[in-house]
Amino acid sequence: MINKPLPERVHVLLPTGETLPVAGGRSLQEVGAEVQLYYAAPIVAAIVENELYELTATVKTPATVQFLDLTDQEGQRIYRRSLTFLLIAAAYELFPEAVVTVEHSLGKGLYCEIKKSPELSTADVTAIERRMRQLVKMDLPIKKRRVPLSEAAQIFRRQGFEDKLALLKNWPKDYLNLYRIDGMEDTLYGYHVPRTGLLDIFELKHYPPGLILRFPDEEDPSRVAPFVEQKKLFEIFREAERWGAILGFDTVGAMNRLIEEGEGSEVIRIAEALHEKKIAQIADLISASGSEIRVILVAGPSSSGKTTFAQRLRTQLLVNGLRPLPISIDNYFVDREHTPLDESSNPDFEHIEAIDLPLFNEHLLRLIEGKEVEIPIYNFTTGKREYRGQIMRLDENQPLIIEGIHGLNETLTRAIPRRNKFKIYISALTALNIDRHTRIHTTDTRLLRRIVRDAQFRGNSALETIRCWPSVRRGEERDIFRLQEEADIMFNSALVYELAVIKEQAEFLLNQIDRSQPEYIDARRLLSFLSFFLPLEPSGVPSNSLLREFIGQSCFFET
Repeated sequence: MINKPLPERVHVLLPTGETLPVAGGRSLQEVGAEVQLYYAAPIVAAIVENELYELTATVKTPATVQFLDLTDQEGQRIYRRSLTFLLIAAAYELFPEAVVTVEHSLGKGLYCEIKKSPELSTADVTAIERRMRQLVKMDLPIKKRRVPLSEAAQIFRRQGFEDKLALLKNWPKDYLNLYRIDGMEDTLYGYHVPRTGLLDIFELKHYPPGLILRFPDEEDPSRVAPFVEQKKLFEIFREAERWGAILGFDTVGAMNRLIEEGEGSEVIRIAEALHEKKIAQIADLISASGSEIRVILVAGPSSSGKTTFAQRLRTQLLVNGLRPLPISIDNYFVDREHTPLDESSNPDFEHIEAIDLPLFNEHLLRLIEGKEVEIPIYNFTTGKREYRGQIMRLDENQPLIIEGIHGLNETLTRAIPRRNKFKIYISALTALNIDRHTRIHTTDTRLLRRIVRDAQFRGNSALETIRCWPSVRRGEERDIFRLQEEADIMFNSALVYELAVIKEQAEFLLNQIDRSQPEYIDARRLLSFLSFFLPLEPSGVPSNSLLREFIGQSCFFET
């Protein structure tokens, strides 16, 4: 971080789009305090000349400053990271012998486990929250210092953080930034807010065997987001943890060690075998229903691997004596002039009303009744449906497989009784952590998958993929995530080794985004994240792997 004085005049770009000149020669925190009244939520960081800065920093050249608050996605990341650090500090202060593990997102919050004896109780969670609020009220500085790796290793060894020590072995720099709250020193590999007093919007919820750290609501950062029960999602994350135990590691440092020891191919084989076993189990569930299941729906967010999963499920169903047939929702798009528009007045092809629902349901009903249907072909050039004599008819042992983002939505298949449908939710729910205190965001895993795939198969740059990602995410929130618990079963498409395999290709693409682009900040964040991994050769990835959908040479696609 640059530690030099601000210029005499700093131009602050306000949320209204106006530019406000203010006196320079001060830290960003001081300038932010002067303009805070223009922001809907607390300022937590700043962008100066398209570079992300902590509020404790200063810069030397005349610049335009854009402050980030909790209405900004990067601001939310920083706030949540700092709040997680506050939880860790309070937990270790109260229970020094405990092991704190940050696991995964859940219920609009973050699920964490605090392993101790006796087991974590409601009273313990209340005590941790009380101490967190005391630290907030004290408004302590969150101090940052840069230390040589040898000193960081001594600190982590003294604290018993063996997982962090393992990561330091292949650390890409010769130093590490450490942060301190009260007596606790740690790093969560990213920027923090400058003071604990900013972290007053949170709640803890006891969620055995752990707890949920509840964050500010994205829509209204002045309050904690409402809790959303997600029992099925929680169970699939627990399953991922069990898989981690089978593989013998759950952090990047431990995986790097296996790669160094030449065990990378073994990790790939075990991870792929776990996928195959789970897909076979799902096929067995469907087959056990006899002829009742007529429509299999596969839904999930972008880059979750839906297409490859559907193909592999079909193979397993064939093994069980069923002969499933796919049907493409894309062929049922309404004519382009009738496509709903998004908030920017552009055609919204992801909207469920972009599908001719009456025709789609009529055809589904006729098919499961054993009748013939002429399936339309959507001409993406003309934006109209065409009929080219493609006739489809189902026998009793031929369920339909439908893959798409709306599969969990009853509106899509409203003419088909629920008992005749089997709904599968698929997403890349990463079980691997950077270390016990720092999780890997599932959204980042999917974004990296999409960056690599789009460059290879769609001719899109990383810049274009990152630029459209917020729109993709809004569609997921609207059409997918709210319906997750409607699934009959969930499938975790994450592969613990995948980021090591796509690392070098993704780094090459991300490095093409220069500092003049707003997406540069996201690119640097992803590059920093990828630097934790040792590379792993893709040659050992089997041709039917879900990862092949993104890196190429899949046996299911022409590449």
